[in-house]
Amino acid sequence: MAAAGWYHRDISQVVAEGLLAKAGRDGSFLVRDSESVKGAYALCLLFQRHVYTYRILPDDEGLLSVQTIQGIQAKCFRTLPDLIGAYQHPNNGLVTSLLHPVHRARPDEDSDGEDARGWGHTVPCPGAPPSSRTHIPQQLHQRLQEQVHSSPASDFMGFMAEYLTHHVQLDLEALCHGHPQLRHLSTALATACRALHSEIDFTLAGLETLARVFDPPVSPRSPAREQQGFLSSDPDLELLLNKISTVNQLLSSLEKKVLKSLQETVTRHNLALPSVAVAPPPAARPLAVQNFEVKVGKSQRAALTVDVELGTVTITKRGSGSPEEVIPQDKILQLIKYQSVQSKVRLMCARDNQKSLSRDFIFPSARKREAFCQLLQLMKIQHSNLDEPELISVYVGTWNMGSTPPPRSLASWLTSRGLGHTQDETTACIPHDIYVIGTQENSLGDREWVEFLCASLKTLMAIDYRVVALQCLWSIKIVVLVKPEHQRRISHVHTSSVKTGIANTLGNKGAVGVSFLFNGTSFGFVNCHLASGSEKTHRRNQNYSDILHSLALGDKRLGGFDLTLRFTHLFWFGDLNYRLDMDMQDILTHIVKKDFQALLAVDQLNLEREKNKVFLQFSEGDISFPPTYRYERGTRDTYVWQKSKPTGVRINVPSWCDRILWKSHPETHVVCNSYGCTDDIVTSDHSPVFATFEVGVTSQFVPKEAPGSSPEALACIEWESIEVILKTTSRSKCYIEFHSYCLEEVQRSGENTFQNCDIPGFLKLGWSSKHLPVLNPILPDLEYLGDQHLLLSIKGVESCESYGECCLAVRSAIGTTAQQFETFLFHRGEETGSVRGWMRVRVPRGRCGTRERLYEWISFEEEDAEPPAEAPVCPKPRPQRLRSRPRSLPEPASGYTNPAYFIFEGVPNAWLPAPGAAPKKQAEGPAGGQQSRSPTGPRVPLPSEEEPWGVRPRCGPPSPSRGHPLSPPTVGHHKRPKSAVLTRDTAGLGDCSLYVATHLSQLDQVSPLCRGDRHEVPLRQTHPALEPPPRPCREAPKPLGKRGALGALELEAQTPPPADLQPARMQ
Repeated sequence: MAAAGWYHRDISQVVAEGLLAKAGRDGSFLVRDSESVKGAYALCLLFQRHVYTYRILPDDEGLLSVQTIQGIQAKCFRTLPDLIGAYQHPNNGLVTSLLHPVHRARPDEDSDGEDARGWGHTVPCPGAPPSSRTHIPQQLHQRLQEQVHSSPASDFMGFMAEYLTHHVQLDLEALCHGHPQLRHLSTALATACRALHSEIDFTLAGLETLARVFDPPVSPRSPAREQQGFLSSDPDLELLLNKISTVNQLLSSLEKKVLKSLQETVTRHNLALPSVAVAPPPAARPLAVQNFEVKVGKSQRAALTVDVELGTVTITKRGSGSPEEVIPQDKILQLIKYQSVQSKVRLMCARDNQKSLSRDFIFPSARKREAFCQLLQLMKIQHSNLDEPELISVYVGTWNMGSTPPPRSLASWLTSRGLGHTQDETTACIPHDIYVIGTQENSLGDREWVEFLCASLKTLMAIDYRVVALQCLWSIKIVVLVKPEHQRRISHVHTSSVKTGIANTLGNKGAVGVSFLFNGTSFGFVNCHLASGSEKTHRRNQNYSDILHSLALGDKRLGGFDLTLRFTHLFWFGDLNYRLDMDMQDILTHIVKKDFQALLAVDQLNLEREKNKVFLQFSEGDISFPPTYRYERGTRDTYVWQKSKPTGVRINVPSWCDRILWKSHPETHVVCNSYGCTDDIVTSDHSPVFATFEVGVTSQFVPKEAPGSSPEALACIEWESIEVILKTTSRSKCYIEFHSYCLEEVQRSGENTFQNCDIPGFLKLGWSSKHLPVLNPILPDLEYLGDQHLLLSIKGVESCESYGECCLAVRSAIGTTAQQFETFLFHRGEETGSVRGWMRVRVPRGRCGTRERLYEWISFEEEDAEPPAEAPVCPKPRPQRLRSRPRSLPEPASGYTNPAYFIFEGVPNAWLPAPGAAPKKQAEGPAGGQQSRSPTGPRVPLPSEEEPWGVRPRCGPPSPSRGHPLSPPTVGHHKRPKSAVLTRDTAGLGDCSLYVATHLSQLDQVSPLCRGDRHEVPLRQTHPALEPPPRPCREAPKPLGKRGALGALELEAQTPPPADLQPARMQ
């Protein structure tokens, strides 16, 4: 099995189809693990540019057979190679014989001697030439020599070197002959560990003696316990393992046994223990009163005094000793941040028997303004009457400690002080609700590290934080700490780890993760250490994919979904090890000038994200701090880029290896308040990195009306239509699964009613309202539904494997008219297509009550610009429908159009430049246009006649700010790269590459690229929420064909292969 090149293990369906498309010959095949049935396989076969997938299932006796339709007897085989060999003959029921195996690609080795999927070479079979047999021991011996200089176990390395030189070849030959025992390796390990026997015997004897002291007394007539006989020096490896297991069991049970014995002694002899005065836990330090110097109006200066404990804001004019005005926190109605002037804020206050009063204040800097807003937010939280929080603060830190102990103080790291976007001194010591700290190359013990962190936070914050979880993988650790009052709100804690080191079995590289529920909000945290080396970008991408696929976190019912969709908020951080693709001296020049944008343009992580290779739809704060690697230890003034290794000098250019990213469900509240690194922790060659977040959370909803008190009115989620485009060479009929915590159980649609695979490499599917289920949430209240989300999974009918998943917010569809949605589909970290449609959420009249959340009273707005005298008067904007979105949220990503739609529908003439006219260059992202699209028709959005597409009319001079007036800066406005549906592996899509290239050339005229600053205008068009236009007559669908004995859908007339028994195939 291991030597079968056509077996690709657990690659995804998309990767398998890509490999077959590159092979390009009818009869090309490979075998992968099934995604829907554990222990099963999927046989993927290429025929006439389409991939047919057959499921191989094991029976109770372990025999394998290709799944067939009902009434057809299956052929059983003992091994997978036997099955493949049988189906290489014609007339066995497949669309064609298995002719051309597609072999696994040889993985790259990274700079640490690691490879992507194994030892870097396939195991040679007995018939292999001698040169390939001798190459593997030499390669392994060379890797061992590279590790000797850093390992103190020279004697042990000597035993292993002898094994690699003389005996590993014998184990390889035995393995090829079907004997996997590795007898020579066992002998070498037993010999190398012989000295360990005496040490364990000595330790065991002492532990057993101590354990017998606390054992209950035995009767004189009871026979003495038989000795274990561990005092011999038998070098047998199994005996050594048994001894180590016994030591482990004794150490884990000894503390409990001693405690129980002492407690029984106290009870039996009625001993009175001396009373010890227990010191009360230190109370949280009250926040000091903070003062801010501001400017009111054009020249008037004043002071703002914020007393969080008292709940007041005092305004004092310059030169006046008495307070001018004291505003209690319950009179503050709204806080508005201006984007055009980053240091300006407007305070809306209620007056007795009068209208609201507004005051504008300009702070010395944007940081001071943010500190003032955070203090007012904290004041609102402390003085609210809510039993459960609606807003919490989350701290995330990552640090590669370089295998050295930490300094005595971590104050700058834990209080977000240093370089970059940091906290103001007035708010730096405000304790966060949750601390998540990830480390790599951490040489401290687990308990020692946790105690050190808790003690550090207790010293800084005067709070005894509680440990929620600790997960370790070798030297990679993640610790989650929460305030004591939040401990009861944490539930469903899960931890997991994934190894991505050599052969994915060593934990020197990999990831650790923690997930939990905070009341009703799910959180996921992943700390990883990816492969090192400037040239190993592909290997790091593979690490990310392996972690995404293998990390077992979150609700098990969502195990089939992409990891990034299982949580309301997912934070991914660590030593990602992505480097800068630039010459060393040029990098240093840009660092000295603090020209970080030029460096970020060649940052490998940014480049891979633009290609949609990793971290799809993740966000990252603005990087305004220097690269955090590779510093000279003991200082932060010098980068050291040369590293001596036995193989030569290795260059490590300064890079932002340490990163923090996050991804949240749509229309949830999350704001990054700081992102930076320390400048005074110098024990490692990495600088610690921190980020703080303001996160909205939900709690268990309690309806005002008790269930059963009145006739139950149901809310309903209705669908008018759904259309999906998949990047696949399959022709499978599909269905949609609907998952949500607001549903009692998983709901499923019928099979798609429309299908089009005319474009090679793409499959277009459609569902009408009759084939989509009406979903009834368990609670009909508007306030409850506004926090819910739906997870959709597009699955094949025969295979039950997912082609892609997405997340939709229920909030945006609440109303009497259907609202359009459009988003990408993901599967195992890859973009696999897109979905669009129309949905409506109906809420009963008596359940429409809602309230403003604590995080919604701070909004974002542009400053009104006064038009110049000669400026033309702009027409009044059309009135927009009132929306249920909170004011603190940015506008949703507007109705962008996936370029995949143009392949099926063509590029509208209105989008193409006139003959002989140069394409218009856009100064900024398209905004302000309208989109008119039928719920089911094949039309694409057309530009508004009044407002040209991509040009936003303004009154007066253009504002430097971007985005919607209510959008916070840098939140939700990240550059979206071209759809990977088109740009990924375009050449491997068979005959469609020229067709795709033709349309891409047209799209480039619509959306030109600015190569100089790497600015890319995404193909999108914003529009206000519109009611769906009248539905036009849709084209009659093509005949869907018939189902044959294979149980698969034939969309095109073709002569079926002659067969008596035809297995059921999955497409």
